[in-house]
Amino acid sequence: MELNKKSIIGVVGAGAMGSGIAQVAATAGHQVVLFDLSTETLERSKKSLAKIMARLIEKGRVTDAEAKSIQERITYARDLQAFDQSHLIIEAIIENLQVKKDLFAKLEDIVSAETVLASNTSSLSIASISGELKKPERVMGVHFFNPAPLMPLVEIVPSLISNKNVSTQVFELVKSWGKKVVLAKDTPGFIVNRVARPFYSEAIKMYEEGFADIATIDWAMSELGGFRMGPFQLMDLIGHDVNYVVTETVWTEMYFDPRYKPSITQKRLKEANWFGRKSGKGFYDYSENASQPTPDMDEVKGKAIFERILFLLINEAVDAKFLGIASVEDIETAMTKGVNYPKGLIAWGEELGFQNVLNGLNALQERYGDDRYRPSVLLKDWVKEGR
Repeated sequence: MELNKKSIIGVVGAGAMGSGIAQVAATAGHQVVLFDLSTETLERSKKSLAKIMARLIEKGRVTDAEAKSIQERITYARDLQAFDQSHLIIEAIIENLQVKKDLFAKLEDIVSAETVLASNTSSLSIASISGELKKPERVMGVHFFNPAPLMPLVEIVPSLISNKNVSTQVFELVKSWGKKVVLAKDTPGFIVNRVARPFYSEAIKMYEEGFADIATIDWAMSELGGFRMGPFQLMDLIGHDVNYVVTETVWTEMYFDPRYKPSITQKRLKEANWFGRKSGKGFYDYSENASQPTPDMDEVKGKAIFERILFLLINEAVDAKFLGIASVEDIETAMTKGVNYPKGLIAWGEELGFQNVLNGLNALQERYGDDRYRPSVLLKDWVKEGR
């Protein structure tokens, strides 16, 4: 079977992510089957798409006829049997390994032997999801970023079992949808959710130490660093129920490597159901008339905050190259298109000077005695080579 524009795309889960993926596929011209157990969730998804199309018509992005066609190409279903003619099925359900394994086992009894099964997991092992299936070679990761219609990046993640030809077909198909597609190794967090961890964890560490408050750290990263949002603003936007779990998953799957160690502070927010914007409170208070903290706009302190986080991010990007997780080009694309970083991290390291990055990491490791600051072997090699 060859995946092409005539292929029927199945999407499991009609939440924000699943609905977004369905919209992307339908906009690309595919017939789409969108499944959810909840009638209410399916209705909400359908109404949400209608509102989105109305806005796009107002902005002149689509015509009335195009909007109507996109909506008509999506079939809403509450029975998995509706996937029996699908050629590619992407699950976008709860980030739980056993739930995903059970789903794919059920789908195998419904779909054809050639149907490709894909997971939108952000951090779980593709090999673990697929290993017990009858045909694990047809399973891979296809990781979109939220909101899927707006975020250009998609990580394609074959496991060591995945068929290379199938992976290539999925890569090219998603690329034809207008996405920036990168290839990532089946390792915890893939590219983005691995490399980006210090943006959150080191910010929290500095806050816990009392080096700076959340507003000052956010100011330093956005105003001095050029990031679209500060770490605490972004964590509140993502939601601590999601962001904390990804950090904990990556840390656990990396055999408790201190580089990825989660924070008790963020865990307590999750336990208190202070998820951020979605709950009305996180690091910031989003209730009406709530007063917001004012940053200390001391540029010396701000530069120290920015460089400390940036040095760790660059180290992670270099280490991802060293460990064969992705090519330099794909790492740079992933971080600029997946999380909107102002520059590719490896290019940023070259601009700052890898010797300066190494010096900064060594100083942090000497001060704290913590292996989270250990420099990548490749970073040290590049410094020796005078790069």
